[in-house]
Amino acid sequence: MKDKYKQKNNKKNQKQKYENKEEKTYEDQVEGRNSVLELLESGKDINKIFVTKGEKHGSINKIIAMAKDRNIIIVEKDKRKMDEMAQNQNYQGVIAIVPPFEYCEIEDILEEAKQKNEDPFVLILDGIEDPHNLGSIIRTAETAGVHGIIIPKRRAAAVNSTVNKVSAGAVEHMKIARVTNISDSIQKLKDAGLWICGTHINTEKYYYNQDLTGPLGIVIGNEGSGMSDKVTKNCDFLVKIPMKGKVTSLNASVSTGIIVYEAVKQRILK
Repeated sequence: MKDKYKQKNNKKNQKQKYENKEEKTYEDQVEGRNSVLELLESGKDINKIFVTKGEKHGSINKIIAMAKDRNIIIVEKDKRKMDEMAQNQNYQGVIAIVPPFEYCEIEDILEEAKQKNEDPFVLILDGIEDPHNLGSIIRTAETAGVHGIIIPKRRAAAVNSTVNKVSAGAVEHMKIARVTNISDSIQKLKDAGLWICGTHINTEKYYYNQDLTGPLGIVIGNEGSGMSDKVTKNCDFLVKIPMKGKVTSLNASVSTGIIVYEAVKQRILK
């Protein structure tokens, strides 16, 4: 009986290991037609593209044609199997399997600004946990000309398929550094000549009354608790958004858009 029980447990463990391996295999995937098109156009590596059987209309044809031009393997699967593989409900019949997202170093972000002959414009995210917020922030940052984003390794969302989808493929064009310590990274930016602007409800200055031109890093805090005390102390100045309603906070990605585009406006008018 003992041997049978042991054998059963071993089979169960092997099955679990296999399932975990399968899950990991598809951990780094990009879903949705626009996101996959952005990925193909970016020229980045793609291991394989899965397409739902029978999906041969609209932009799927363009995806297949571009994939063939780049000699990327295309696999057709029935809808049930595609549904099981998808990490998002609205994957639109196409899933690209990609190597893990390549994070950069802070120096790469500063070099990006130097190459463009622009003052460094950086976003520092102090613990954004919702991948939908992270995706929206990346999309806003890319359209606003932000040179790079810094995110922490722990207790924060990482770049995954959900982030890619929400960003509408903007992650393929944005430099993102994933760091161990946000405070140390802020100091590194300060040493490089950047002014650090924190966002905090308990300050007197509104964002539109603050000079946001020149070399700048904007810190956006966690969705619930905001910036940590240590990060707040490391900021050169703090700004807030006026709140007129009964709700006293905005979604993190909305706050980011408001302040980032104020900086864009000031830079255009300078």
